[in-house]
Amino acid sequence: MTPEPTTLLTIVLMAAITYATRLAGPWLLDRLPPSPRLTAALRQLPGAILVSLVAPAALASGPFSTAIAALVILVAVRTGRTLLPAVLGTVLVATSRVFLPS
Repeated sequence: MTPEPTTLLTIVLMAAITYATRLAGPWLLDRLPPSPRLTAALRQLPGAILVSLVAPAALASGPFSTAIAALVILVAVRTGRTLLPAVLGTVLVATSRVFLPS
């Protein structure tokens, strides 16, 4: 099966833009002093990215997974840590998939 030229071009351009974006961030931060507002936004970015990846899967997996996600958020907020909730969520999801029917 031969890929369509348009599809191949789209993939190559998307890869180039992604790589350029990765290079531009550190390059710009080295040349422009970040404002306090930008610094605050960059500190929140990892959490926002994690939520954008996990939330759709948790909500689409049913009410039990949604409840686990809520519990993990509660533990993260209460403890101020991320490792314990991540381990707790992983164990609960794995356990639920073994013992509960899907």
